[in-house]
Amino acid sequence: MELISDFNLFLFSVVLISMSGVMLPGPLFAVTIQRATKWKTAGALIALGHGVIEFPLMFLIYLVLSQFVIPDSVQSAIGIVGGSLMIYMGVQAFRNRKNNETEKKGSHRDSLLAGIWTSAANAGFILWWLTVGTALILNARKFGFFGFSVFAGVHWLCDFIWYSILAFAIFKSRRFWTQKVHEAVALFCVAVFVGFGAYFFGSALLTAITLLRA
Repeated sequence: MELISDFNLFLFSVVLISMSGVMLPGPLFAVTIQRATKWKTAGALIALGHGVIEFPLMFLIYLVLSQFVIPDSVQSAIGIVGGSLMIYMGVQAFRNRKNNETEKKGSHRDSLLAGIWTSAANAGFILWWLTVGTALILNARKFGFFGFSVFAGVHWLCDFIWYSILAFAIFKSRRFWTQKVHEAVALFCVAVFVGFGAYFFGSALLTAITLLRA
């Protein structure tokens, strides 16, 4: 029962972090808004394209980590770097909260390919998975391959749900994405990212200090 409770708590944190990450304005976000003015299914297709890149990357990281016993010191380093990155992303989102990226042009290709290309060409996306994502996968690994698979599915499902809803709402009424909505979403994401980033950073730093004293 305790393991199930821990897993449910872990998934809850995954949903919060994933939803906050996908809501932060970025390349996929901009492409979705641009294409949603013409197709209400653009968000779903873009999320599917994103999954084409994200799922193999998630499973590759998991398989690589499964081949080795990761020392506590390395896990602490990943947590410190990942936590620092989350705090940095939160601070940057706060600074840019008044900037609306809806005018950025997207790819002329179909939405599915736009999701694939935008994800593959996004260095920030790769960096996120090598730090924050790796820290989450290390936690998911405690619950076995099934637990990791559930984590991977839930994480991607957050992308799919958000982009689908966003595209549909914009297709129906572009007035939905007002400056106030944009800023409110950004501030929510800032709070979650900085909060979890501080938690990851603090926990990893405490573990590192404990290891040094041992």
